[in-house]
Amino acid sequence: MTDHSPPPEGVSGSDELIELIKEQTAAEPDFSYSDYKVEDYVALGVFWILALIVFSQFFTRYFLGFSFAWTEEGARYLLVCVTFLGSVMAIRRNSHIFVEFFYRYMPRTVGRILVTVVDLIRVLFLAVGVRLGIRIIPRTMNNFLSTVRIPLAAVYSIVLIGFALMLFRAVQLAIRHWKDNYVPMCREDRGDPTATTAPNTPTI
Repeated sequence: MTDHSPPPEGVSGSDELIELIKEQTAAEPDFSYSDYKVEDYVALGVFWILALIVFSQFFTRYFLGFSFAWTEEGARYLLVCVTFLGSVMAIRRNSHIFVEFFYRYMPRTVGRILVTVVDLIRVLFLAVGVRLGIRIIPRTMNNFLSTVRIPLAAVYSIVLIGFALMLFRAVQLAIRHWKDNYVPMCREDRGDPTATTAPNTPTI
């Protein structure tokens, strides 16, 4: 069990943070294919296609004196695909950036309520994104990319798929947070002597 007791005299907060990062890095599990899901491999494949297109654009422009017109636009939309597929991965791993300052100093019960509210807002936001994606795709079926005759709806379809997968993973994450009674960086779980509630106190 990791010791989160206050740092000794003469140890700065930055030193404590460095030690905490080292402990978390050392505690990371070994690589396992079971830790990765379908969206991870799809995002990796799209990323490599994007890398090849960008490299071909660079090579043809600076070494051969010309470039294919579709490479710039293709790279731009593939980057959009990587962004949304990567967001699915981040939601599943709960690794999106969030402000944890308040969690460090609030009681576990309050933190648990806040986690639930955040999860519900995230699910609602993604559900609205799915709804808007469904509405916009039919309106862009007759609009095409400027360099190739591909409907713009194809790009929005990738965005819609990304939102739908994010919604699915967000619901899974919310359920997991509820079952695990999850509160990030809770002071009671870190053994803060000023905490007034035991870490295992039942909450909502």
